[in-house]
Amino acid sequence: MRNVRVVDPVGNEIINRILNEDITKNIHIDNPQLWWPRGYGEQNLYTVSVDLVKDDGTVVDNWTRILPKIMKQYASQVFYWPASPSSGGSFDDPRDENRGDVHYWAVWHGDKPFSEYRKFYFRYLSEFGFQSFPSKKTVETFTDDERDMNIFSYIMERHQRNGSANGKIMNYMQQTYRYPSDFETVIYASQLLQADAIRYGVEHFRRNRNDDRCMGAVYWQFNDCWPVASWSSVDYCQRLKALHYYARRFFAPIMISCEEEGLLGSGQELVRLPFEFPKSIRLCVANETMNTEKILVSWQLRDASARVLESHEEEITAPALTSVWLDKVELTGIDIYHQYVSYQASMKGQVISEGTVIFSYPKYFCYEEPHLQATVDGDYITVSADAYAKSVEILNQNEDLILSDNYFDLNADSKTVKVISGSVDKLRLRSVYDIN
Repeated sequence: MRNVRVVDPVGNEIINRILNEDITKNIHIDNPQLWWPRGYGEQNLYTVSVDLVKDDGTVVDNWTRILPKIMKQYASQVFYWPASPSSGGSFDDPRDENRGDVHYWAVWHGDKPFSEYRKFYFRYLSEFGFQSFPSKKTVETFTDDERDMNIFSYIMERHQRNGSANGKIMNYMQQTYRYPSDFETVIYASQLLQADAIRYGVEHFRRNRNDDRCMGAVYWQFNDCWPVASWSSVDYCQRLKALHYYARRFFAPIMISCEEEGLLGSGQELVRLPFEFPKSIRLCVANETMNTEKILVSWQLRDASARVLESHEEEITAPALTSVWLDKVELTGIDIYHQYVSYQASMKGQVISEGTVIFSYPKYFCYEEPHLQATVDGDYITVSADAYAKSVEILNQNEDLILSDNYFDLNADSKTVKVISGSVDKLRLRSVYDIN
């Protein structure tokens, strides 16, 4: 006789069922819980063991062989992977960036800057993330007391999955932005931090996908099971955070991104002399389609009013499933407090991907008042600015708009987005300029 025995991390038996000679059998779990073969991958956290044992308790097989055999026999068309993270099984260095999949949390839990991602070239990064606060309207579903509208209030700290996270968000915020003047601005700034953290990583990994190197990135997490500050890009009330819109852009089939050298990542402190560090850009187009494409790459050096100081363009060929690097451009003379670079990838006269980059921290950049304006025409909203506007947010009164795009940059121009759902009454606009 043979049993399947499943034991939780502290040794409690979850399952102990007799099997016939056929290795497969439906097993009913009286108290369902979320578990998988090795819990938190091939690391000794949240571990669940799965063993095939004889009546005398002798283990004759375990999860490393049972499940692959079952999969091969009954679902041979399905790709089997033993755990996550894993370098292939048998606890053989599950954090190895050269094989298998990895979970990486030095950015966030380890308090490392976003630039830390650029030190790694994971084959497949299956978990990484960064927290932010949900929208104020979502906060209002669990409190209507204005005294609670402070991220260090009892209510806000109770609505938090990670005990030290609110302080951690503020630590990253002080490194990046000016101190926000009110609760709603703290929420906005936290969502931009989250979006830029994940963007910084994904763009780096996509730039380095050649030779089957960086072949995937999955951020933690998509949504929430209760109204809370968390790593999600969609909050409990299904309101989209900035990250969700950023993700649509940085996971686009064809994407242009910029590997810049600037203050972030330089290791240079403002109080140290000499205050010198490299300033450059290197553009890259990632093509995840099955087609070779001709792409026009353009970039402009601009001042804070978005006036073009110089511009360049180059046509490239991007083969299917590759990333194409352009030459590095040194910008030794750039004024990092008043000048920035915008860049675009175009096909058949249409911009399909774009972005902007500064070379100081946002808190030091001298943004000009962009005088944001919005006009509504049916299901479309057009937003205009008369200066550089970073991460423009469009909100309605209920903060439940779903748009074709949001939290985008404007270069003293306009952008039209489609309304997917939500009322367009009483629209509100803001950008990084408003974090003060």
